Amino acid sequence: MLNRNQAWEILCEFTKSDGLRKHALAVEACVTAYARKLGEDEPKWSVTALLHDFDWEIHPTLEEHPQKGEAILAERGVDEETRRAILSHASHTGVPRVSALEKTLFACDELAGFITAISYVKPNRSVFEVDVQSVKKKMKDKAFARSVNRQDIIDGAQEIGAPLEEHIDFCVKAMQAKAEELGLKGNLDSQASASHLS
Repeated sequence: MLNRNQAWEILCEFTKSDGLRKHALAVEACVTAYARKLGEDEPKWSVTALLHDFDWEIHPTLEEHPQKGEAILAERGVDEETRRAILSHASHTGVPRVSALEKTLFACDELAGFITAISYVKPNRSVFEVDVQSVKKKMKDKAFARSVNRQDIIDGAQEIGAPLEEHIDFCVKAMQAKAEELGLKGNLDSQASASHLS
């Protein structure tokens, strides 16, 4: 099986955009936090999350992503369980989500992107300023982060059997724990005030 460094190298080979790389890291933060919570295979979940959108820049259409990417991963020796989870994270592929990994990847993908988008519009551009209420409020604002599929966030929580609020809170905390790596730390004053408020 690929290790995390090898997965990161594949991601960086095909993904030049810093935003997309950060998205992979944000999804990884959420997915691996769930792996820890559920006692699952953390390295495998980490690799799967890092690679889920690795081909988006070269295959930016639903006709190609992630189907064509899956073939590249097969050539690189990525195991079938990981490739299947990546195929199933996109509903249009018709690959049903069965395993805990498949359901968790789907549940965390859009939500991690949404939490990132909300962080960027906060006064200090910090994930420490994001909470469940701010996420739910922005979900109602159709003009905000228009490309994020709200229904996928709702369906994802249902698929992993978690109340929506709990799932949001879990992912926000997972991303806060990796804020520096995700570029979402904001300035230190905001952290002090955020921890003071919580």
